[in-house]
Amino acid sequence: MLFNSYEFVFLFLPIVLLLFYTTGSKGYNRISILWLVAASLFFYAWWKPIYFWLISASILFNFSTGVGLRNLYQSSKGYLLLVAGIGFNVSLLGFFKYANFFVDNVNVITGSTYHLETIILPLAISFFTFQQITYLVDVFKDNSTKCNFLNYCLFITFFPQLIAGPIVYHKEMLPQFAKNLMGKINHEHLAVGLTIFFIGLFKKVVFADGIEIYATTVFDAAKQGATLSFFEAWGGAFAYTFQLYFDFSGYSDMAIGLARMFGLYLPLNFHSPYKAVNIIEFWKRWHITLSRFLRDYLYIPLGGNRKTKFRRYLNLMITMILGGLWHGAGWTFVIWGALHGFYIVINHVWRSIRSAIGHDLDRSNWLGRKLSQFITFLAVVVAWVFFRAENLEESIAILKGMAGMNGFFLPEIYMVYLNKIAGAGDFLANLGLQFMHLEYFDTKKETVSLFSLLLIIWYAPNTYQFMLRYQPALDIYKGKMLSGKSIFVFSFTVGWAFIIATIAVYSLINVSKAGAFLYFNF
Repeated sequence: MLFNSYEFVFLFLPIVLLLFYTTGSKGYNRISILWLVAASLFFYAWWKPIYFWLISASILFNFSTGVGLRNLYQSSKGYLLLVAGIGFNVSLLGFFKYANFFVDNVNVITGSTYHLETIILPLAISFFTFQQITYLVDVFKDNSTKCNFLNYCLFITFFPQLIAGPIVYHKEMLPQFAKNLMGKINHEHLAVGLTIFFIGLFKKVVFADGIEIYATTVFDAAKQGATLSFFEAWGGAFAYTFQLYFDFSGYSDMAIGLARMFGLYLPLNFHSPYKAVNIIEFWKRWHITLSRFLRDYLYIPLGGNRKTKFRRYLNLMITMILGGLWHGAGWTFVIWGALHGFYIVINHVWRSIRSAIGHDLDRSNWLGRKLSQFITFLAVVVAWVFFRAENLEESIAILKGMAGMNGFFLPEIYMVYLNKIAGAGDFLANLGLQFMHLEYFDTKKETVSLFSLLLIIWYAPNTYQFMLRYQPALDIYKGKMLSGKSIFVFSFTVGWAFIIATIAVYSLINVSKAGAFLYFNF
């Protein structure tokens, strides 16, 4: 069941909300939570009922392990239990996500012919596995972490964040479950939640799914061995860059909005990452809760920046490579992670050089910031090619085109438009620039769509900024926000109500054309 489906919007969600608030209004707090757990498990089992038993077994194992860790607080036996618990979770994830990848690579290296039936990746296993690992580690470190079984079940299964995040920590969610107001109807929560939900739905069905066809056309052509020109390759790369942005941003908004309808606050997971002026800032803004997890439970335990510079850079590379592998079992994901690790190391080296010569790292002029933002953005676009491509051959085919190795041509239709500007088309043609029919990216519509989306990404406020007056999420970014007095900040007025209602209706009309969220694959 997708958030962007009629059965979810008009059946599942209203029924869950109605019974949640009905039981809560009568003072049955525990029943409200039990109902949310049952609804969330139903939501998960809707995809493939057999995986209901997988998530149930995982919950039972990890909760029991947590009880044992609390009783063996920071003892040697407790440490062994922690290692066993983490080992179980990693093994479960490894079997379902990486077994086929491992066997295929063993066959290539050794020339063997081992065969393993294709294992279907259970939805959300990457997300609920990480959440349970954080719980076990935190219980081992601090046995004051208390949690009853029902609240733990909700912490893991809460359907708004179950499938694709955000990755939440128990210390953020469990105190909210314990409040007496759980299940008590709050009209502001409902209004704010619906507003955020429909903004996210609009991003998904209008922006992300609207641009998807351009990305798919170019990447499919590369997969089939087509030769792509400079314009076609960059057009496809930009299209996927924007598709993924609005797809994931839309999902994150919808998850936060849904949680808010139930009076719960999820952490901010997405904060205008393409506005970042360096790659370090990009990773503070993109998939914020994953970045936080990798920092707290991988990078810092490896030694973080407490060792030598070489060790620090090595730890960064290991963290980013494993972060890439977490997204998918394939060498393209490994390369994507390694490329971002390399970017981050280069960024740290550059900052060290600037600091050594006395530059103020926190101050730069407008032009310098815009240039840094543009360079960072292009670096991210190049890396996304590996993330999107199904294999290395497809990635290389796209990158060759982007590098101009297959020629630099403009669509022939541009000759007409440019000639309207004092014969600019003929002038450029005389200089040697070629205009020709481009098979995979040949119309004015694509360029206008991409440029329009880029302007929105770079200059429009994001959803958190737009809803700033109503604290839409737990702010774990801690960066600068718009002023609450900005005209671009939402408030409960007739004008804004009309705008949001229009967005909601238009989005719902287009729901039937929507596809699954991209992060469901990871």
